[in-house]
Order: sequence, then structure tokens, then C-alpha cells
Amino acid sequence: MVVDKEGNGMARWLRQTAVTWPALLALLALIAGCTAPQLAQRTELALPPVPPERQMTPTPPLPIPYRQIELAGYCSRTEDDGFREEARVRVADNVVQALNWKLWVSRRGSCAFDLDEFRQVMKLPHIELLARDASGCKLMVWQDPRRITLAHAGCQQRCTPGIYEEAWPVMFDPDNGMCAQTR
Repeated sequence: MVVDKEGNGMARWLRQTAVTWPALLALLALIAGCTAPQLAQRTELALPPVPPERQMTPTPPLPIPYRQIELAGYCSRTEDDGFREEARVRVADNVVQALNWKLWVSRRGSCAFDLDEFRQVMKLPHIELLARDASGCKLMVWQDPRRITLAHAGCQQRCTPGIYEEAWPVMFDPDNGMCAQTR
């Protein structure tokens, strides 16, 4: 069981599995070979260790499969919370031909990306652009069945200080190139 930083692993497990405390107590009593009231009065309960082959280890997510990306995209929208984005992207045969993207996090600041500041370093299995200034800033483009995503990584220097963690990717509808539905 994974325990979060507050030590709430059991509480989170109970919420996720919809197991109630009385049901858990009855289960533990059954395992311990006593009644629930006897178990509640016991100060310690020794459960057998879980064999290594039965322990759950998180599996990494599967990679997004390669898809040919063709996009003449334009997305401009403003969310209720003040987040705003405007992005123009043109991709043909997995090669980025045009890119201009700006996003605003409420009224606190913005991030800006322009193709002239990047060079394409990958086109398969996803598109990757690397900043020419050697800052390590990367832009990535990939397609899943519902949308084409343009995301950034390590690009704090292209944003107003203090907003980078709230600067989300932009997503396009592969059928019409407009903003993808996110709900």
C-alpha cells in the first residue's frame, strides 16, 4: 500500500475501495480468528506478510502509440478561472512548419513560445522541439485518438515567474484543428 506524505495510506485505500471501518474490523477479526469485539480490544494484530509475487507494484503507463500528425491548428479560448491560450500550429508529415503559442495564467502572468526559438529534434514516435538557447526547454506534440497535444517541459524561463506550474498544455481537435474539448 502506498502511503502519502501525511501517512494516510490506509484512509486513502478505504476511500478508494469503499471498505467501511466495521467491514474492515470484521475482516480482520475473521483473519485473526476472533470476534470483532475481541479484536477491538486487542492491542496488536499480526498479519502474515504478503509474498513478494503477490505484492502490487505500480506499472508505468504505456507509451502513446505513434500516429502520423497532420495539423493546421488554431486554438483561442478563455476559461472561467481566467486561464487563456492562443496557439497556432501547422504540422505536415510530423514536421512542425509553424508554431506560435501564448498562454496566460489569470492576470498573474504568461508564457510564450515561437518556432524561431526552437529546432525540431524528433519526429517519431512523437514530435519534439528543443530550445536553441540550450536552456533545456522542450516542446512536444503527440496525438491520441481524441486530440493532438502541444506541451512544454523545463520552460520556466519563458514564463512570468511563479506561474509555470499552472501553465497547462494546449489540445487540438484532430478533425478540425480547433480547441479540443477537455471534459
